Amino acid sequence: MDFLISSAMAQDAAQQAPSMLSSLLPLILIVVIFWFLLIRPQMKRNKQHRELVAGLSAGDEVVTAGGMLGKITEVGESFVSLELTDGVVIKLQRHSVAQVVPKGTIDSSN
Repeated sequence: MDFLISSAMAQDAAQQAPSMLSSLLPLILIVVIFWFLLIRPQMKRNKQHRELVAGLSAGDEVVTAGGMLGKITEVGESFVSLELTDGVVIKLQRHSVAQVVPKGTIDSSN
């Protein structure tokens, strides 16, 4: 029986170690999946928001990140003046504008 054990040990030692590519392949696959499912869509949203903020102009009706609806009266480099109702004007950072809504949204919301 001793001669069977030694041949089994010899076969086990004869097997090759996995190649570097096959051991790194799962890690590479996970990075690619994260890129397409998490990182790339977030970069797209950030780019769209930067374009939205860059395109702000006086007269645009917007919704802020806090949920306030108003009309832009003045656009500065870092801040915009937002008229919420007649005589109520606030200043807020340009980046806190969440979305531009169609003209007439303020009138229809009253």
